[in-house]
Amino acid sequence: MANPDASLQRTAEEREAMSKKKDRRRRITDAILNNALYILMAIFIIYTAIMRPKFLGIGSITNLISLTAAYLPIALGIGGCIVLTGTDLSGGRCVGLTAAVSAALLQQSGITNRILPDAFANFPILGALLVAIVIGGIIGAVNGFFVAKFSLHPFIVTLATQLITYGLILLFYMTNGNNGMPIASLRSDYSSFITGTLIKIGTAAIPMYVLYAIILTVLMWFIWNKTTFGKNMFAVGSNPEAARVSGVNVFLTTTLVHTLAGAMYGVMGFITAARVGSNTQNLGMNYECDAIAACVIGGVSFVGGTGKVSGIVLGVFVLQLIFAALTFLGVDGNMVYIIKGMIILVACSLDMRKYLAKK
Repeated sequence: MANPDASLQRTAEEREAMSKKKDRRRRITDAILNNALYILMAIFIIYTAIMRPKFLGIGSITNLISLTAAYLPIALGIGGCIVLTGTDLSGGRCVGLTAAVSAALLQQSGITNRILPDAFANFPILGALLVAIVIGGIIGAVNGFFVAKFSLHPFIVTLATQLITYGLILLFYMTNGNNGMPIASLRSDYSSFITGTLIKIGTAAIPMYVLYAIILTVLMWFIWNKTTFGKNMFAVGSNPEAARVSGVNVFLTTTLVHTLAGAMYGVMGFITAARVGSNTQNLGMNYECDAIAACVIGGVSFVGGTGKVSGIVLGVFVLQLIFAALTFLGVDGNMVYIIKGMIILVACSLDMRKYLAKK
């Protein structure tokens, strides 16, 4: 006669083994789903490298580094807004406005279509940078004030300031009889300060603004990780009520996060003006979409309280890598918008899935 105790023990062991097997399968499935976007991107990049060997050449890589540096400041700014469970739709237009002002201040003297009087002909380069940062900071402070003071959703507030800023851009381009013409003919010292060669890798040159992007990245990493303000930002993003009870000034923190974001847009505008050379009214359009996509790819969660500066850098690089791959493969430029939208949707869906799984 069979021993019932032994039978029960075997049944318990079998249940435990099945449970462990299910847990293992679930962990593998979760790991694949959580990193699905990276896996698909890696497959796509490998495919592009096979089809177009020059894609991973020295010239292409240095160009990717330059593009990453060029678009990094706006992503670093918007990243902080996303940590607070918000966003910033005004970022691109703020870049456009600060680029226009920077270019106007640093145009060559004596040209016929100079937008500002010749009294500004010798305006200091760092002075123009300061003006751009102040303008961007003011726009960011306005965003933060209305979000924090009236508990308005950042989407609504920044949509409003996006429209206001674009109106200011259009008015600025009409200044002094310019009649909307591009702001070009920039001073050579300004152009050299931004686009001059930092180092050369073979025949490919790394421009100076890569160094400035590195400095900004280190600065933002320090602010996020080593300051009380950075800790307060993550606390407010995780749970504003708990942060308030803990003594965090939620109003001030929210306002300062948006102000810092605006300052980053100002720096990017200053860099972009010289990088582009001929500034138009549409400069900066949809830049915030790329920045939001890069932040989400880099792990900055819309749930709030989660994100790393290193992740943002990786996100911007990966996004520029995808755009470059699409160009190498000869994909229609109009398709880029569709792909960009799909990336944002998939990335946000995967992010929300991870959040719900934790709950």
